[in-house]
Amino acid sequence: MNSAPTTWRIARLVAAKDLRVEWHSRIATNQVLPFAAVTMVIFAFALDSDAVLQRVAPGLVWLATLFSVLVLVQRAFAVEAEDGALEATRVAGVDPRAIYLGKALALGLQLFVLEIVLLVAAVVLYAQSVPLEGALLLTATLISATCGLAAVGILYGGLTAGQSGRETLLPLLTLPAVAPVLIGATRATEAARGTAGAVVSDGWPWLGLLAVFAVAFGVGGALAFGPLIDE
Repeated sequence: MNSAPTTWRIARLVAAKDLRVEWHSRIATNQVLPFAAVTMVIFAFALDSDAVLQRVAPGLVWLATLFSVLVLVQRAFAVEAEDGALEATRVAGVDPRAIYLGKALALGLQLFVLEIVLLVAAVVLYAQSVPLEGALLLTATLISATCGLAAVGILYGGLTAGQSGRETLLPLLTLPAVAPVLIGATRATEAARGTAGAVVSDGWPWLGLLAVFAVAFGVGGALAFGPLIDE
């Protein structure tokens, strides 16, 4: 039997399991979404200037997303660590690549919904808008950046799972790694909405950076995840 369909089938089952856990726990809706929304509101009050908010709004959206990634990743692996589910899955011989891809898929779906909410919040709080010609770039940016963030988050979440002080270790490892995503997504979003005279064509090279980052960490994470969680 071809292993690829089996890997993707298991990955879908792992993703479905993580999403069911989230659906019952409501961590994203009861904690992450309010946290992200409060972050956006605090930025609005702290800057207190329409001109400044117009300029930095794309970066604030992605900064709030980045903070939320840490909460979601910690939650995803805290559940596994509490009842030993991750270790039991490995003992059962489940392909670690499938575990990684499934958890990254579940995290990516949650992040994508969160990013949509944050963009709506930016429209309301910061008076943002996206020209029609920038819609395709913005959509592609959301997808590529989400894949990159999910790939990095699950990789380092697996590395720090079960470690003492993982609540502080995860940010220390993750934040430097996702700096290219924060920069690339911010620049691409600025181009999509025409911030500070930027045009849509300025954003495509940054989108290329996001795509390369997502593929590199996705492939590397799938290969490295097994040895990391076995240590």
